Amino acid sequence: MSTMLQTISPIDGSAYVERELADATKIEQAITLSKNIQSSWKATNLQERATLCRKAVEAFVARKDDIAQELCWQMGRPIRYAAGEVAGVQGRANYMIDVAAEALAPVQVPEKQGFQRWIKREALGTVFVVAPWNYPFLTAINAIMPAIMAGNTVILKHSAQTPLCSERLVEAFTAAGLPEGVFQYLHLSHQATEELMRSNAVDYVAFTGSVAGGEMVEKAIVGRFIGAGLELGGKDPAYVRADADLDHAVETTMDGAFFNSGQSCCGIERIYVHESIYDSFVEKSVSLVKQHKLGRSDDPETTLGPVVRTSAADFVRGQITEAITQGAVPHINAKEFPLDEPGTPYLAPQILTNVDHSMRVMREESFGPVVGIQKVSSDTEAIALMNDSEFGLTASVFTKDIDKGIAIGEQVETGTFFLNRCDYLDPALAWTGVKNSGRGCTLSKLGYESLSRPKSFHIKNV
Repeated sequence: MSTMLQTISPIDGSAYVERELADATKIEQAITLSKNIQSSWKATNLQERATLCRKAVEAFVARKDDIAQELCWQMGRPIRYAAGEVAGVQGRANYMIDVAAEALAPVQVPEKQGFQRWIKREALGTVFVVAPWNYPFLTAINAIMPAIMAGNTVILKHSAQTPLCSERLVEAFTAAGLPEGVFQYLHLSHQATEELMRSNAVDYVAFTGSVAGGEMVEKAIVGRFIGAGLELGGKDPAYVRADADLDHAVETTMDGAFFNSGQSCCGIERIYVHESIYDSFVEKSVSLVKQHKLGRSDDPETTLGPVVRTSAADFVRGQITEAITQGAVPHINAKEFPLDEPGTPYLAPQILTNVDHSMRVMREESFGPVVGIQKVSSDTEAIALMNDSEFGLTASVFTKDIDKGIAIGEQVETGTFFLNRCDYLDPALAWTGVKNSGRGCTLSKLGYESLSRPKSFHIKNV
């Protein structure tokens, strides 16, 4: 078994990062540090925690240019967009700090003569955060910041594709003066990751990744009676009604489908358009998507970078090819994007029409730059198709009739419903999913509930 982690950059296939995987000794040292400091960190005043965490955010943002370059090379985000993730971390982290006092405040119950009663929220212990490569900072900070603010210690394990992201986050908190052991990272093999979840060292698991990865987490912690937050896959739909602002719907859904080369769990992967505007929607969408520039992520002119690895590109190519053999119509000529070559991670964007739910590309998570557009004749048909999925992370409707749009949203099986927008996380709202998109939630005041436990105080005055 290899003892080294190697990150292959999708830009040019070079080995961009090499790190030694943590061995049993290093893992045990991290566990010991975490356990030894947790009680004192838990006892630290909430305002002091907030001050340190705000300094950590400042230290992180101060390195935004270096972080953007590293992100570009590790997972292929175009450099023109890479720094945006740093800004996103800043906004989410500061919001979670801002609401901590309210979210963690004792719950007061009605007065009862002769008694004092309240419910306090206490830290769980050590939180194990397992973060993915596609939005490696944003997904991680969703759990890290409220976990630390709630008085927990955190051990972070990042994808082997983005190991520098865990290092940069921990460095920022260390620079802010966070006590040693409160926040650590470990570069781990899959086996070591599972073993750590099974051990008594971990009191909660926050996992973002595939459905198969979520199943692994549940199996690893079975019988331990600890919680797990699972943010898993998506096959997120959009419905464009006849009365929608067509240009806005085209621009928004195409951005939702192709930003980050489609590698977003909440990206738009299937679109249903009312038959009365269907042809215009497709025409405008194809025209817009053809304007993308597929290229190296380190080129400032690039708007569509490579997907994370060649195998991921080949998976999407397979979905597209199979759909075409089943009757789907492709609207983008890959030859107009010269870098698109089999055996490379460079993949042209693709729009498919004449699609239906017998095709994998309309049912199975693609996680790449392809979207299917299907014609519908009514709201009822659109709702049925939107719900015809094993996933339920987000869903979007485009309409000028706000009341009707909300009424549709009430019928859609999803964790977040968008009206006239998509592919966005508002830190004031709970980020959650239904069905195979996972369970639990992050962000908002509710994001603190799973990272703390209630403790009741029942005092009789004598």
